[in-house]
Amino acid sequence: MMKSSRFSRRHFLRGTGIALGLPWFESISSFGAPLNQVKVPEAPRRMAAMFFGNGVNPHHWGAEMVDGGMKLSKTLSPLESLKDKLLVMKGLWNPTTVQGPGGHYPKMNVLSGLKVKQTTTDIEVGTTMDQLVAAQVGKHTPVASLVLGTEGPSYSTDSGFTSIYSAYISWASPTAPAPKEIFPQQAFDQLFDDGTQRKRDRSVLDLVLEDAKSLKHQLSRRDGQKLEEYLVSVRELEQRVEKAERLSQAEVSALTWQPSVKAPTFPRPSGGIPSDPEQHMRLMLDIVVLALQMDRTRVATLMLNNDLSGVVFPSLQGIRGGNHELSHHANDEERLGMYQRVNQQFVQLWGEALQKMADTNEGERSLLDNSMIMVTSSLWDGNAHDSTQLPLLLAGGGGGSIRSGRIIDFSAEDKEERKLCRLHLALMERMGLRVERFGDADKALQLG
Repeated sequence: MMKSSRFSRRHFLRGTGIALGLPWFESISSFGAPLNQVKVPEAPRRMAAMFFGNGVNPHHWGAEMVDGGMKLSKTLSPLESLKDKLLVMKGLWNPTTVQGPGGHYPKMNVLSGLKVKQTTTDIEVGTTMDQLVAAQVGKHTPVASLVLGTEGPSYSTDSGFTSIYSAYISWASPTAPAPKEIFPQQAFDQLFDDGTQRKRDRSVLDLVLEDAKSLKHQLSRRDGQKLEEYLVSVRELEQRVEKAERLSQAEVSALTWQPSVKAPTFPRPSGGIPSDPEQHMRLMLDIVVLALQMDRTRVATLMLNNDLSGVVFPSLQGIRGGNHELSHHANDEERLGMYQRVNQQFVQLWGEALQKMADTNEGERSLLDNSMIMVTSSLWDGNAHDSTQLPLLLAGGGGGSIRSGRIIDFSAEDKEERKLCRLHLALMERMGLRVERFGDADKALQLG
């Protein structure tokens, strides 16, 4: 049993700083509470967005409610064992993705909802919701957000748009995409820190104090007072770091939520990019799952392929043509069938990752139950470059805040009710970030 302490929970949090964040301690009344009386905090919520390019075969995407529950379409059939964990969302769209010149490019705003600027030079989309959430919750984890893909950007222009838009869904600022890692080994290595970062932070702190000391004698009295005020805050930061480092591992384990997965569940990937695109996608999905399992990050995005991608799955026999080529099926029955099989393979890969999350126990719930994992494309029917609605699935329970196993159909609603950014607002709120407006929406969807 720990000795009693006069420090309140507020003092304890102030002393330990960022290392032990407030959401983890809502059930603790005092630092001195006996360990056998402390309720271990619940697992945190996680959020991920996954993307596949070139739309879907609309004839085989979706679900319907029947006696006994939800009946999934042919393309979604790989998710049968997980359908109670799914929300199938129909009719959501980005009103800013107007039909017209540019084909695919103006639709690549799935996580921002703001208009894609028609340009070949000064690109602009809008800061995406994943990056806003990462800025809020990333202080609790070694990696603020994991941004992954399988294909790098290409450089060309089409209808006045740069092809850079087709390679990114995550944007760190309105004019800069978040750097996307496509090499599995480097993506894996992002998850683990050998202490180098902390050493760098300490070095920077030492330099600040040293520079301030040498500067002090050169300043006026008023500026000297300003410097002293600044140094007080620096010293407080230093003290918080020192106190956090002194906190024993036993105390940390007793007072904070601990992930059930403590070490990597698969070997470090070899260098380079796998020659089989399917293997590459599975590896990146595994890295996302591992990052969430180990609480190395709580925010992730993954582009299974770029938009306009010509990826081919070698495991699918009888498929003639790449993904983008097949999306322009011209309603030919045979080509539609091949297009549908490719769509289904993307869903299969996504479903495998979801199953691993569902099998990860985090106490009262699974990792999937504590997460919100979205998958979508930027088009509905790729043949027509149709973005009047989007193929969108949301898996997971958001820590008990989402009622799954159902369909939400917005098709009959007006365009204000159908805004995709309403979903983003709902997810952001569940991750602890409340804003009055995001993208083109100011009202969150009701998901409970």
